[in-house]
Amino acid sequence: MSSDISSRETDQPALKRVMGPKLLLLFIVGDILGTGVYALTGQVAAEVGGAGWAPILLAFAVAAVTAFSYLELVTKYPQAAGAALYTHKAFGVHFLTFIVAFAVLSSGITSASTASRFFAANLVEGFRLDWGTTGITITAVCFMALLALINLRGVGESVKFNVVLTLVELIGLLLVIFVGFWAIAQGNADFSRILIFESSEDKSVFLALTGATALAFFSMVGFEDSVNMVEEVKNPLKIFPKVMLTGLSAAAVIYVLVSITSVALVPVGLLAESETPLLEVVRTGAPGVPIDIIYPFISMFAVANTALINMLMASRLLYGMARQRVLPPVLGRVLPGRRSPWVSIVFTTLIAFGLIIVISQLMAEETASALGGTTALLLLAVFAVVNVAVLVLRRDKVDTDHFRSPRYLPYLGVVTCAFLLGPWAQDPIEYQIAGVLIALGIVLWAGTWLWNRSVSGAETRFRHPEDLEG
Repeated sequence: MSSDISSRETDQPALKRVMGPKLLLLFIVGDILGTGVYALTGQVAAEVGGAGWAPILLAFAVAAVTAFSYLELVTKYPQAAGAALYTHKAFGVHFLTFIVAFAVLSSGITSASTASRFFAANLVEGFRLDWGTTGITITAVCFMALLALINLRGVGESVKFNVVLTLVELIGLLLVIFVGFWAIAQGNADFSRILIFESSEDKSVFLALTGATALAFFSMVGFEDSVNMVEEVKNPLKIFPKVMLTGLSAAAVIYVLVSITSVALVPVGLLAESETPLLEVVRTGAPGVPIDIIYPFISMFAVANTALINMLMASRLLYGMARQRVLPPVLGRVLPGRRSPWVSIVFTTLIAFGLIIVISQLMAEETASALGGTTALLLLAVFAVVNVAVLVLRRDKVDTDHFRSPRYLPYLGVVTCAFLLGPWAQDPIEYQIAGVLIALGIVLWAGTWLWNRSVSGAETRFRHPEDLEG
């Protein structure tokens, strides 16, 4: 049976290695600089008041610690599958490997769904339409369908499109910073606000900062997606460490500047109430200048980038699990000409449709924070496991040189990620969304396991975890 499985796996063509250092840097920066800062700046400020930059710095610190663990593991084991591969090598428990992989996949879908909702809100704002919640939801679903078509074209075309979108979203954030400097020069900024800690729910400063950091963490993720694209990166051993740390650091600097500018120009209450907070910053900082006419469209392109990258990652991870027969093999089918995993793309898009429709109808204006918070929740759990895995795998000696994280950083990563997973940092709705997604994965896994046993008596497992993504 195993030889039959191997032969069927090789029937599918391999994925293309099309990403060099520049494309990888733009991929990472584009994935980080996206929906988080554009959509959640107001929600983060609502948690802690004007000191919204503080949770961003803390979120960066937590993400950077785990980034060092990822770098040690991806250069030590330069195969695809990222966190799932490391979990499998460290613990050898197939079900745990599957749960980690599906959590990463789910985080990509929730992140893309957040982006699509924000895309729709900016489209309505840009064209001055009065469509209401239902219209925004329909627009978000149509946008997600368009991303699926782009994804079907193949990763080469998708990543090149990513370059354009990354430049647009970077311009949008630099425009906010420039408007801030302009307002400062005109004496229209109030920097006293950025030192004010206050919570809208009468929490202590510590708990408010903890909750805001967990939400801001959504803004700092993205670097882990690059690990899941490793089979499509040229010479990953050489370029990953420098590119990943450069991208993460650049994003943190831009985020802090945007956060300070936003609070200095716009009262926290107005930021928190707006679905397009950075548009409010531009309007306030440059009144009478028609920047606010084009800014919604810049925001649309910016979050489109985040959605595209996350759906790329999710579809390829699902494709990898199908190739390993831990999910239905049909999900591993590839278009012969374009060499893109078309069934996985369709399936992940349908899940995104469901999230957008259900959460939008239930929560309306809180959709972005609910889906963004769920993304952070899922990835914090995965990051905690990765930090444990790097400690376990230090006993596994390899013949090649690889990046080494400072000795005690993974311990710090486990503690900080686990702390931010607690109910003091998360909203109950985020546990519910994450639970439903993981339950869906378990149902698919169980069905595949039973089918495999009925056909051959073989036990479902990751036979070759390094091939999880092809």
